[in-house]
Amino acid sequence: MADEDEHSHERETPEEAEAPWTEPEDARSGLRDPKRAARSLAAMALSFEAIALLLAIVPMRIILDDSTIATIVILILTVACVVLAGMSRRDWVWPAGAVLQVAVIACWPIHWALGVAGIVFGLVWAYCWYVKVALGKAPKR
Repeated sequence: MADEDEHSHERETPEEAEAPWTEPEDARSGLRDPKRAARSLAAMALSFEAIALLLAIVPMRIILDDSTIATIVILILTVACVVLAGMSRRDWVWPAGAVLQVAVIACWPIHWALGVAGIVFGLVWAYCWYVKVALGKAPKR
């Protein structure tokens, strides 16, 4: 009887032995959690932007005669980047991040370098948003 129990698992029907292959879900990108990947990408982009903005303070202090306004604006934008990066699980972070990029571009009158940084990070943000949308679609085969 013990011998039958040992070999009973070997007598599976073909359906039990190997389930038929089925197509994966159409709304999947191939990643385990595509939304998490997009959120992580957004948080990383905003974190790098915060670092770049902080690094812009010293050149602004050297270049500008009165750098008080530039320093305050950069600090406010840096805090906004950090807050948005920390709240990347929220759906409203994507449009808020786009508004943030427009705000950085709007710093062009303070110094053109801030406007250029805003354009660069705006393009990075647009790419992140594109990746988010692409991850939500079915993979191409």
